[in-house]
Amino acid sequence: MFKFKSMLIASAALCAMTATTLAQEVTLRLHQMLPPQATIPAKAIVPWAEKVAADSGGRIQVEKFDAMSLGGTPPQLIDQVTDGVVDLIWTVIGYTPGRFPSTEAFELPFMMTNGEATSKAFHEYCEMHCTEEFADVKVIAWHAHGPGLIHSSKAVNTLEDMNGLKVRGGSRLVNQLLEDLGAEPVGMPVPAVPEALSKGVIDATTIPWEVTPALKVAELVNNHTGFTGDNGLYTLTFVVAMNKASYDKLPDDLKAVIDANSGIETAAMFGRVMDGGDEVGLKIAQDRGNNIITLDEAETQRWKDAASKIEASWIAEMDAAGKDGQALVDEARSLIEKHTGM
Repeated sequence: MFKFKSMLIASAALCAMTATTLAQEVTLRLHQMLPPQATIPAKAIVPWAEKVAADSGGRIQVEKFDAMSLGGTPPQLIDQVTDGVVDLIWTVIGYTPGRFPSTEAFELPFMMTNGEATSKAFHEYCEMHCTEEFADVKVIAWHAHGPGLIHSSKAVNTLEDMNGLKVRGGSRLVNQLLEDLGAEPVGMPVPAVPEALSKGVIDATTIPWEVTPALKVAELVNNHTGFTGDNGLYTLTFVVAMNKASYDKLPDDLKAVIDANSGIETAAMFGRVMDGGDEVGLKIAQDRGNNIITLDEAETQRWKDAASKIEASWIAEMDAAGKDGQALVDEARSLIEKHTGM
């Protein structure tokens, strides 16, 4: 009888262990560059993490580390997730120039429209053309920000006002664009912008409205220059990525939760949040009485003409690398048009 009871106890313990295994709980560490109050951390990453937790019945928890609090620099985020230092990251793709060349089609001047539509287009494009470049990670979403514009210490009313201006750019192509516009490009990750502006290291920065509140840009400069028409001067592209081993070791039901919270609708959500942040950033500058400049159609066309050679140069680079550069540009433009018109 005693032996039978022992067997029952052992069997119950085994069942309990099996149930615990089946109900595996996972904590995923997510690292990103911006302060927690910035638009993406507060209004995209937090809701995404909460939805993952809810959809998993609380079995997946995402622990968020903001403002590079785990160490390193923003350009190192992609290696941190690839190497398994962290489980998840959100980063600017262009911070590692040359590593993801196919994505640059979306950074070409006056290509993008708004954050949500361009993000949907970008994710769809990357599913077709970028998977090999991102083979070392599990991509949650590719997305873009809203229209990029110029925030400057002195007013930029014409193309000539860019001459000699030290302007921060966030990627290789944006820096090339600035140079073609007559400025002196200064490459740096976005968290470095406030100090660079306050110390006069740069005279201006290219960023969308949505990130200006977190960086207090409207307090550091008084002039903001945008453009007439449906296309922004530029956009930067982003990726939310997961370490492949972190994903692979999840049980199938938790993989399904991650999969259900990945893809084009997740990309759209990140882009939509950035569009909303643009409205907030613009209103802050307006309420401060800052100088909001919208270049008219004729002046905007002058900027387009000055920037036009970048596209041909990029196509030639892609062709030399064995890619069909013109086809990539045509695909990007077609997808942006499709999703903007929806």
